[in-house]
Amino acid sequence: MSEELTKVPESKGSHAKRKVFVKTYGCQMNVYDSARMTDALTSDGYEETSDLADADLVLINTCHIREKAAEKVYSQLGRLREMKKSRQERGREFIIGVTGCVAQAEGDEILRREKSVDLVMGPQAYHRLPEALKKVRESGPSVDTDYAIEDKFEHLPAQNRKSVQARGVSAFLTVQEGCDKFCTFCVVPYTRGSEVSRPLAQIMDEARQLVEAGVREITLLGQNVNAWHGADGNGNEAGLGMLLEQLSQIEGLARLRYTTSHPRDMDDGLIAAHATNPKLMPYLHLPVQAGSDRILKAMNRKHTASDYIALIKRIRAANPDLALSGDFIVGFPGETDEDFEETMRLIEEVNYAQAFSFKYSPRPGTPGADMPDHVPEDVKSARLERLQALLIKQQREFAQNCVGREIDLLLEKPGRMEGQLVGRSPWLQSVIIDTKTSKIGDNIKIGDIIRVRITEAGPNSLFAEFAEA
Repeated sequence: MSEELTKVPESKGSHAKRKVFVKTYGCQMNVYDSARMTDALTSDGYEETSDLADADLVLINTCHIREKAAEKVYSQLGRLREMKKSRQERGREFIIGVTGCVAQAEGDEILRREKSVDLVMGPQAYHRLPEALKKVRESGPSVDTDYAIEDKFEHLPAQNRKSVQARGVSAFLTVQEGCDKFCTFCVVPYTRGSEVSRPLAQIMDEARQLVEAGVREITLLGQNVNAWHGADGNGNEAGLGMLLEQLSQIEGLARLRYTTSHPRDMDDGLIAAHATNPKLMPYLHLPVQAGSDRILKAMNRKHTASDYIALIKRIRAANPDLALSGDFIVGFPGETDEDFEETMRLIEEVNYAQAFSFKYSPRPGTPGADMPDHVPEDVKSARLERLQALLIKQQREFAQNCVGREIDLLLEKPGRMEGQLVGRSPWLQSVIIDTKTSKIGDNIKIGDIIRVRITEAGPNSLFAEFAEA
């Protein structure tokens, strides 16, 4: 789907089934939530469509992490308003819903500012979506941003086999939601609530459903996924390392990943899993955000730069082949030139295979927004440019060091060019292989894991050839 929702010609034909169009912004958990909302609506008689012109229901699943996220939503709603007016003139239903973190944060304000919106629903209420739509039809616009007392996952329907198959051989599975860390830059505790771990049995059931539908790789999701904890079946409390071990026993499941982690929740069991679990991919996204202890304290991260570096050394000792990813915020209130240089030194020492970096942007309602000494935009921009240049250099060096290596490649989809197949390396890089020149057998298909040799490192992908036995 395109990044912007634009007015499109109205489609012709009958509408025996109501159709839903979902536009997703933000993190992988939003992608997962959109899929589960679609499953709930499919169970309620809807049919998913990728054509906005064909939709009777449009859901915008929003993210509140970046600056001006709410304003972007209102801009999209303005486009949909005209479409709704046209539909109503033709006597056709057209319901507009806003879900996700902006919905949670803005609530009734969305209905006040945009009269065309029929439904506002926070992330904890998706299991009530069919009921909410019925209420909309019967009595008008509805807002549901209450944190659910019941377990929303327990009440969501089973994964729709057909939709899982359409999404491919890799899938997301939420195991933990919410955050208790209260970093001063972050809205997640206010929009997703406190940390909640899904029960082991529920996770295992959903994982088996995914594998039965053809999924080969599962990525476990959570705002702080490594804070997951639950009973191990013997009445003992266990962490994410145990969960990964349990999942690895599912026949047909070839690969496991997890994201996003917090340094404070990397326990011994999880570190050991990186050494002992062959299905756990050697890739770890472990955000640090800054390299200055003064800024880390202001961010309420509750770890120091040296704590983080010592942790990285322990993890790499468990698995020397591990690729590390991270997040960085530049220009947090009060950040000096020396604070920034300490972040650059941390990056140099850790050496990242991949990373995400952003200029600090105040989130309303967070402590950081009210802090003094906000950094000027031009200073933030200059720092971000330097930091990203270093991260790109490290990423390219890591990719170049992969050239000549033989790896197991999970084939995920056809490439852009005829004869190409695309997969993911163990380190999450996109890998392209040309079946015409690599002498791959005719029986090779999407979902297979094949042995390849990396031949070239491009700016955004690796290229490979079939590694003949």
